[in-house]
Amino acid sequence: MSRLSSLPTALQAALAERRALKVIAGLNNFDASSVARVARAAAAGGADLIDIACDAALVRLVREVAPGLPVCVSAVEPELFVAAVAAGAAMVEIGNFDSFYPQGIVFGADAVLALTRRTRALLPQVVLSVTVPHVLPFDQQEQLAAELVVAGADLIQTEGGTSARPFSAGNLGLIEKAAPTLAAAHGISRAVGLPVLCASGLSAVTLPLAIAAGASGVGVGSAVNRLSDELAMVAVVRSLREALGNTVKAVV
Repeated sequence: MSRLSSLPTALQAALAERRALKVIAGLNNFDASSVARVARAAAAGGADLIDIACDAALVRLVREVAPGLPVCVSAVEPELFVAAVAAGAAMVEIGNFDSFYPQGIVFGADAVLALTRRTRALLPQVVLSVTVPHVLPFDQQEQLAAELVVAGADLIQTEGGTSARPFSAGNLGLIEKAAPTLAAAHGISRAVGLPVLCASGLSAVTLPLAIAAGASGVGVGSAVNRLSDELAMVAVVRSLREALGNTVKAVV
């Protein structure tokens, strides 16, 4: 039986129907008040999953302020996942790596594979999502994704927002911003049989494009977590939810 069957039924359905919406609080965001705001907004706006920094106290906090909203914890240190899962995290994720690139830290294919194997050894039954670094050429991203399947990943996540250099205003600029992660989602979704989460640089304009590219779901972070007003966060999450409701699900 697939480990994905251990996820809450509603989240399983969202992935199967290719409409999953994950709101990302931030891998390095350990501010409890900020995470709580994002969690409440994600729940109120109709998100299927919240992705937070890997910390057991934050997991307990989110489960308190947004009961019923599944929690994913993200980190690049597999040993941290154990306590977070014990606190109630529904799944774990290696990456994404966007916050490390400005520090000059780059994760290559071998490093990501090693992290995946360590995580799977520590948590053999827990759902594991793994981000494929966008710094790899596209053919190497696809190759790594295939190797991650063998190593025990249950979902593959794409990234690329930090490498995009949009030069246009308006909707065209939003599409340019999302182009790297959309391209990765297209190639990886055809290279592996696992659900693909398309993340990094997405907006309500480009969520339908992610699904059309082959993704089973999307992850959105800065469009929500950079806001300070909780009502504004809810409005953005609802707009993302509505955008996914109008997606085209069968594009070759």
